[in-house]
Amino acid sequence: MENKRTRGLYRIPYLLWILLFVIVPILLVLYYSFFDIEGNFSFINYQKFFTPVYLKMTLSSFWYAFLITAISLLVAYPTAYLLTKTRHKQLWLLLIIVPSWINLLLKAYAFIGIFGTYGAANSFLKIIGIGSRQILFTDFSFVFVSVYIFIPFMILPIFNALNELNPTFIDAASDLGASKWTTFRRVIFPLTIDGVKSGCQVTFIPALSLFMLTRLIAGNRVITLGTSIEQHFLVTQDWGMGSTIAVFLIIIMVLIMVVTGTGKRGV
Repeated sequence: MENKRTRGLYRIPYLLWILLFVIVPILLVLYYSFFDIEGNFSFINYQKFFTPVYLKMTLSSFWYAFLITAISLLVAYPTAYLLTKTRHKQLWLLLIIVPSWINLLLKAYAFIGIFGTYGAANSFLKIIGIGSRQILFTDFSFVFVSVYIFIPFMILPIFNALNELNPTFIDAASDLGASKWTTFRRVIFPLTIDGVKSGCQVTFIPALSLFMLTRLIAGNRVITLGTSIEQHFLVTQDWGMGSTIAVFLIIIMVLIMVVTGTGKRGV
């Protein structure tokens, strides 16, 4: 009985945190989404969201988020696999994670210098004879910097899944005559799919709502749902429309979490 009471007391701070910083903000966003720019109760914001402008913006957000996630996965999986084979894998993993501790704004400004007209990237292109190119304020620079920022979050869950993989399964596949590709396709990847799902989840969801990089790195050439929310709240002062976009963004994120949700696997 005392244990139940103790557990109940321990839950109180957690429940208060969830109530104040998750449930209440979501309810406020939902509340403001039903008011137009003049403060009148209306469903006009939801009607506007299903116009071609916002639907195109939603598709664009999905496309860039998918591109960032796919490239991150293609780089992260072999990197994580190689890390599990190195002697000092925890040290190498730490070196990969350390850049994620640096403030996002600082990293964005660093890449502005690297990709600028007189930056290191253009200096290298001049040395190899290609000449100066417009790298900053392009789709390439936006995707490249986004992948750089999110890739540690993709590597970590995949590394954990690979590191916990029972090596006897790989030995058994080899003894049964399976090639390395077959072993990867039929044994390694299926048994580490939960790590892949977690990595995709923590990459795809934040990538949907990027707004700082679209301004600093892409020069507003890339418009996402996050960019639109920022504009409506800070520029046009249309909190209702910004809240409506945020409501749909929350719904999309919840659906992605459900789809990419991981279950316990018996290994």
